[in-house]
Amino acid sequence: MKVAIVSGKGGTGKTTVAVSIALSHKKVHLLDADVDEPNCSLFLNMSTEVVGVAKIPIPVIDKNKCTLCGICSSNCEYNALMKLPGEILVHDKMCHGCGLCTYICPEEAITELPREIGKIYEASNDNLLFHFGEIIVGEELSTPVIGNLMKYISPSKSLVIVDSPPGSACPMVEVVIDSDFVIVVSEPTPFGLSDMKIVIDTLRVLDKKFGVVINKDGVGDDELERFCESEQIPILMKIPFDLKIARNYSKGIPLVQAFPEYTQSFQNMIGKIKEIVQ
Repeated sequence: MKVAIVSGKGGTGKTTVAVSIALSHKKVHLLDADVDEPNCSLFLNMSTEVVGVAKIPIPVIDKNKCTLCGICSSNCEYNALMKLPGEILVHDKMCHGCGLCTYICPEEAITELPREIGKIYEASNDNLLFHFGEIIVGEELSTPVIGNLMKYISPSKSLVIVDSPPGSACPMVEVVIDSDFVIVVSEPTPFGLSDMKIVIDTLRVLDKKFGVVINKDGVGDDELERFCESEQIPILMKIPFDLKIARNYSKGIPLVQAFPEYTQSFQNMIGKIKEIVQ
């Protein structure tokens, strides 16, 4: 079973939930797909190593074959190609590597060369297999890095947990598109509720099963909980607003290690999710 952990905005507690689930179960595969700022490793005492490189194909124009017809630049959805008086200019950072220009060039003047945009890291112990992706500083296309990371999902693990990037844009969709269930982590505040609604709208379009974890319960109001009840969205768990939790988190101590009594709660939550999925 593949479970994605998402949120409407950053800082809601996705990593707390993802790491806690992973440490509460055996034979788990945890993937940190928040490639712009992967931080699950900060809470895992594991040595990581590079096992892969994320690349995208970038067009290269053969000036001897190019007739400057402009078909490639006029059809580029991302404006990565620009027709100038004497050449076709390629903007590497704007290219999404879709390959359309290579396909439609009538003169076959375009070839592709891979450009590195990120790396994939791995660590493991007896109970946990861990991967995370990290985009190169200055790069903007996180979705290809996430797609490359997803290729490392182990078929031998019965439970796969993926910590998604925040928000509801393409990177989040890349994570949840093949997930069996999605956990939406939110804070009980007006801001948290507003962003959560956008994520839920996206998940409904994708026809995904999902439930909500309320983190920092007690810090705001009950609007989020009442919304879930009115929409018949299952509330899977509540994590209280507690300074003891925050202090241990700031030291890099996972919730279930600082407070072992939460282990059973996360095990019960996965049990609920299995029932919903089945």
